[in-house]
Amino acid sequence: MNKPERSTTIALLFSSSQADLLRLAARMGADADAEDIVAEAFFQLYKNWDELQSMNSAVGYLRATVRNLSRMRVRRLIVARRYADHQVAEPLVHSAEHQAIRRNEQQAVVTALRALPRRQYQALVLRHWMDLKEGEIAEAMGISVGAVKSHTSRGMTKLSEILNAAPK
Repeated sequence: MNKPERSTTIALLFSSSQADLLRLAARMGADADAEDIVAEAFFQLYKNWDELQSMNSAVGYLRATVRNLSRMRVRRLIVARRYADHQVAEPLVHSAEHQAIRRNEQQAVVTALRALPRRQYQALVLRHWMDLKEGEIAEAMGISVGAVKSHTSRGMTKLSEILNAAPK
């Protein structure tokens, strides 16, 4: 497909799917940046057009790109918020012993998380680290809300078992 045809096709895709992609970005937690994310997704589509298997895969490519860009944006916001909260919330200087104990506890949780099955690990990280809602997690993982609840519940149970069994 030559560039004018590509541009025309992408313009038609834009007019037919922009609203749905904006809603998707907003549901993924990127409300304020939804328009920028959708614009970036269309730029990526234009840039990578020749790599698509078929024109029908363009909408799926756009959805996946919007999901990935939204996740990246939410992650950046959470990290920035945590860093800002950390600066404000911890004015006290803790003893070296307190910091060592806290670091050991955090490492035990991270180690236990890594021992979980992949889907349980993903569900717990998206829920408790990224503060996503069940619907957002379902969208991000490409599964149903019920499956998210199941993975989260089983993951928490397994995590508790691992942490309670660990030597103290």
